[in-house]
Amino acid sequence: MTLVRTRLVALVAAALSTLLVLAVQPALAERGTPLSDAFAKAAAAHDVPRDLLVALGYAETHLDGHAGEPSASGGYGLMHLVDNPTNKTLSEAAALTGQPAATLKKDDAANILGAAAVLRSYADKLGLDEAARKDAGRWYKAVAEYGHASSPETARLYADAVYEMLGLGLQARGVTVEPQEVTADRGDLAKARDLNAQAAVASPDYPPAAWVAASSSNYRVSNRETSYNIDRIVIHVTQGSYAGTISWFQNPAAQVSAHYVVKSSNGAITQMVRDKDVGWHAGNSTYNNRSIGIEHEGWVNDASWFTDAMYRSSAALTRHLADKYGVPKNRTGIIGHNEVPGATHTDPGPHWNWTTYMNYVNGGTTNPPTWTTTVDNASSQFTASTNWGTSAYSSQRHGADYRFADPVAASDPAWYSAAIPSAGTYRIEVWYPSDPGYNSSAPYIVAAAGGNQTVYVDQRSGGGAWRSIGTFQLNAGTQNVVGVSRWTGGTGYVIADAVRISRI
Repeated sequence: MTLVRTRLVALVAAALSTLLVLAVQPALAERGTPLSDAFAKAAAAHDVPRDLLVALGYAETHLDGHAGEPSASGGYGLMHLVDNPTNKTLSEAAALTGQPAATLKKDDAANILGAAAVLRSYADKLGLDEAARKDAGRWYKAVAEYGHASSPETARLYADAVYEMLGLGLQARGVTVEPQEVTADRGDLAKARDLNAQAAVASPDYPPAAWVAASSSNYRVSNRETSYNIDRIVIHVTQGSYAGTISWFQNPAAQVSAHYVVKSSNGAITQMVRDKDVGWHAGNSTYNNRSIGIEHEGWVNDASWFTDAMYRSSAALTRHLADKYGVPKNRTGIIGHNEVPGATHTDPGPHWNWTTYMNYVNGGTTNPPTWTTTVDNASSQFTASTNWGTSAYSSQRHGADYRFADPVAASDPAWYSAAIPSAGTYRIEVWYPSDPGYNSSAPYIVAAAGGNQTVYVDQRSGGGAWRSIGTFQLNAGTQNVVGVSRWTGGTGYVIADAVRISRI
């Protein structure tokens, strides 16, 4: 049995240095809503951990049923019950619950109940008894099975996304999951390649990305730019999750692919088709031949997926591709899928901010702040456990010193609090000294209005200056706003120095 502890929660130090005491941010009371009641009833009916069920739904759709419209891979409802040649969770749910497929597609409560029934059936196949079912960590392989991934590595990516939501906590559509510690039993999936890790196989064309090959049935081998010139970059939205899209492009039944896929929460990128080859993404053979397709995790009708981390990461990729292939860095060379001649798709849709995106592509900056505050690690607004040491080693530090800690399989974050004057959009910037011995993937947790969001920063470089990690919706009031977690697959000391929060 292989276990991994995931704890991405707010931790505060206790007086006893020999004991790590966990303390999450103040609990948020959840009043009964139709959706929260539906999760509670479905979890009780099938003896599935309620928070796990919510986290699975959030990882798939942000708890949005999209009025019964299907995802790119044929998934329906906020729990993404699927009907395609290799994934039949919709029909499984219908058989287990007696509900017709049409109801499961459009009715939120039925959809949640159906997903709980399917998940429980997978737990039964794994032999989880009543006691084991009470432990959310023991459901890991059942969650991975629910995603019907095309490979062990994408199965792990899918399940890890769900368990990350448990560790971070979430709030969406009147449903709350508090941050919590879970020991996940990955079983044999622990041996699968971790696509979130620094050690993931690098992209052959864009080294910051990971490489996962699409099925050879989903693209055409070519020799661009000898066979065709690349003069367009096409922006897409996946209509599904990051892990689900990667898995779908690995599936020979898909008959579609894009060159790159970008993750919503932290801007991680996976390349799936070589730049030289022709991806089947534009719905127009001429444009397929001449373009590179970039898919972005999310749904066109839900703005919550389009994070600043996604915009910045994708824009850096687009800028690299445009410079490499001579694509104009304007809206002639960089287009939406909906702008391809004959397109039947509407992505990236009305919530995609072209102004912000093109500004980032061309190296522009964000709007000037209307309010700002800086919190240094020496401030009374900074809290950290005794596991965090203090150093003045680097001259790149902000103020007199900074804090450091070893990475561990526990969050134990240092927290920066601030008095946010009003609800709105805020830019978060971080300051840290950089060093080759510092962390390659330091997790910064932002307590955003819609739930905690995590951005990973390579602290080996780029130090000694303010570095934006994105814009976020924050609630008004005095609260922990930014945390630096120790839970990371990166190597080297995790550094906590200073943060700057600005209303824009």
